[in-house]
Amino acid sequence: MIQYLLLLLPIISALVIVLSSQRAAKWIALIGSTASLIVAAVFAVQFPHWTTGGFWPDLNTSPILGNFGVDLKIGVDSVSLLLVLLTVFLTPLAIAGSFSAITTRMREYYAWFMILEASMLLAFMSRDIIFFYVGYEFTLIPMFFLISIWGGPMRGPAAIKFFIFTFLGSVFTLTSVIFVAVRHFDSTGTWTFAIADLVKFSSTQLSAREQFWVFVGLMSGFAIKTPFFPTHAWLPLAHDQAPTGGSVILAGVLLKLGTYGVFRFALPMAPIGAVECSTFFAILGIIAILYMSLVCWVQTDIKKLIAYSSVSHMGFVVLGLFALNPIGLQGAVMYMVNHGLSTGALFLCIGMMYERYHTKDMEQLGGLVSKMPVWSFFMIIFTLSSVGLPGLNGFVGEFLCLMGAFVAEHDQPAGYPGVLGPWYAVVAAIGLILGAMYLLIMLGKIVWGSLREPHGQEHAQDHAQDHGQAHAQHAEIQLPTDLNFREIAILAPIALACLAIGLYPKPLLNAVEPCVKDALVNYPAVIDQYNAKRGLVNPGAPVKQAEAKP
Repeated sequence: MIQYLLLLLPIISALVIVLSSQRAAKWIALIGSTASLIVAAVFAVQFPHWTTGGFWPDLNTSPILGNFGVDLKIGVDSVSLLLVLLTVFLTPLAIAGSFSAITTRMREYYAWFMILEASMLLAFMSRDIIFFYVGYEFTLIPMFFLISIWGGPMRGPAAIKFFIFTFLGSVFTLTSVIFVAVRHFDSTGTWTFAIADLVKFSSTQLSAREQFWVFVGLMSGFAIKTPFFPTHAWLPLAHDQAPTGGSVILAGVLLKLGTYGVFRFALPMAPIGAVECSTFFAILGIIAILYMSLVCWVQTDIKKLIAYSSVSHMGFVVLGLFALNPIGLQGAVMYMVNHGLSTGALFLCIGMMYERYHTKDMEQLGGLVSKMPVWSFFMIIFTLSSVGLPGLNGFVGEFLCLMGAFVAEHDQPAGYPGVLGPWYAVVAAIGLILGAMYLLIMLGKIVWGSLREPHGQEHAQDHAQDHGQAHAQHAEIQLPTDLNFREIAILAPIALACLAIGLYPKPLLNAVEPCVKDALVNYPAVIDQYNAKRGLVNPGAPVKQAEAKP
């Protein structure tokens, strides 16, 4: 079956890499990841439920622990398929971007990279919650080694902090899952860890108190993985110390496992808990948007700036998710995809710059458009995408997340009134202004203005002019040059994807819509009960007119 082939290809590639030579490792990884991309594209073409909702394939079960209801069920709906396509799209680009940066222990590096891809695909494709958890947790191991072996000077503490934070949070998530499975066994006499079965049981059979604590437990892991404020402390250091390829996958895909978990499990499994906690998490999202924007302003390290901005941008996803209406959830899913493209591309650009100048300090760099115009062109495109410029992909998700929060108090076309309101959107929109300012200031410092290069680059220029380029090369002085063909071929597909989604997002929105409605199927009644408990009239319900007295 094609879905199992998609999972096996990265694993097979990793095994072949281990048995290959150091020089062949990177090419095997590139071929294997490209093959995964082709298989996923074929799978997407065959997918029959792009606009109707539902999983495909419908029945694909391989019993693993049959007595305990643990089966290898693989299938996707349109949301998980979009994230699968994002994974297989970014992975070969990140691998190709590592060709010149990784020069030691290459077999280990590329083998871990392929295992990381397989783990992420398993998490997105699994329809059994135990296998989702296996893929979700196993991503920690390859990413730990990628950071701790090929990272920067502080790679050890960064890798340990990343591992401890995300692992400890996931323990609470697993506890919630086991609790729901045990309650299901007590009620039905059968064990199951099928996502559909546990979601249906938990959302309809558990009490309000039980749903509340199930939701809190699930969110304890997903909030750290995303990460939500204030559990974000591990992310900037991990991004800063990770190799370029690791940063691309960490920002582009790995963080989306947290928000995907919220969308796939926390919201549909415990709707009462989600409604009760929606205001709390929406406020955390707004704090992340504003606070991280201010933190970005004082950064001089460009990679740290993008890392902190990633936390700020994920605040919009949180706001969209907890608007609890179709508009907000559509925006959140779109933002997951778009953030992966634009932020992953920015880390690629920063890595290419670092290979030339060996610094990320904005105080030492400036006016690079005169030395690297092609690199500057891509840097401008991806920065404007992150800003949310209309016509590029970033605008679509931001607009819908804010719109979802804004209209949550009012009547929804699909009948899903949320529990937020206009002020949440208005305050969060200030983050758009702050984000535009710090990103454009960063762009102005490193791209425009007079040329500034690290100490020693000017000497290298003078040395080359006085003694000839050949002598400079003999003296091991390497002058910075613009992007080569390989690097342009890496960035160009992402730029085209950003432009295509920004100009015509309708196919993706249509694909996401039925899945969003499925996730929110229990919410109108729950929100009615929530508003009634607070003594409020449900704004989404028709208002009864008083009868006129004779």
